[in-house]
Amino acid sequence: MTTIPTRAPAPPLVLTVAGSDSGGGAGIQADLKTMLALGVHGMSVVAAVTAQNSLGVQGYWELPPEAVRAQLDSVLTDIGVHAIKTGMLASTVLVETVAEALAATDAPAVVDPVGVSKHGDPLLAPDAVHAVRSALLPAATIVTPNLFEVEQLTGVKVVDEAGLREAAEAVKALGPRWVLIKGGHLPGEPADLLFDGESEHRFTAPRHDNRHTHGTGCTLASAIASHLAMGEDVPAAVAKAKEYVTGAIAAGFPLGSGIGPVDHAWRHRT
Repeated sequence: MTTIPTRAPAPPLVLTVAGSDSGGGAGIQADLKTMLALGVHGMSVVAAVTAQNSLGVQGYWELPPEAVRAQLDSVLTDIGVHAIKTGMLASTVLVETVAEALAATDAPAVVDPVGVSKHGDPLLAPDAVHAVRSALLPAATIVTPNLFEVEQLTGVKVVDEAGLREAAEAVKALGPRWVLIKGGHLPGEPADLLFDGESEHRFTAPRHDNRHTHGTGCTLASAIASHLAMGEDVPAAVAKAKEYVTGAIAAGFPLGSGIGPVDHAWRHRT
């Protein structure tokens, strides 16, 4: 006799608003893989389409703001969300469109202020940086810049771990509730600093000898959003997300002729 499974309630709902990566390692694709791996239901608003592979970004095309707004409205008015993650938004008008949606919802928002790809290709128009500062970051529960993005947003250049606190204070002044400064590009063991204006939490991890790290930032931000949707507070969500992404980096695999992706399914393969 076949047993019919009992219908389970819907898992926590997480929405990503980002760009599509045709190579599957970053962007919307990395976000949805992360969400599936962590047990939440991932939904997506495509803000831009990229042509990219393991060698770099060959081009990108942003969607019209009315298309992004319509996708947001479709999800938010019918399905709802428990957390939102934003990534590549490309232009001023898209940043402003998404910031307006974030400000209108009570769901926690994880903002990954994507400015450049892993290969150094620009993914944010220069004139959109002001909109990120003035509109997007004040709507964020937590913002997760790397050191390049810190400098782009604040002018603060971090050269060693001692500079992480200054960077965090500069980004916090732009309005997010929490700031996670990612220090992975510094020498030595990777160290990240989480800061809310008063308390700080430092996270370290072993540095793995693996060049296949495409999608690391997208994966981390999506993992944080997933754990926030499951009810964790910000420090716990970051800690669990760091554990997940560290394993994904260790299991990163070659793809094409350049930099391969992290392995979002590493826990299922172990």
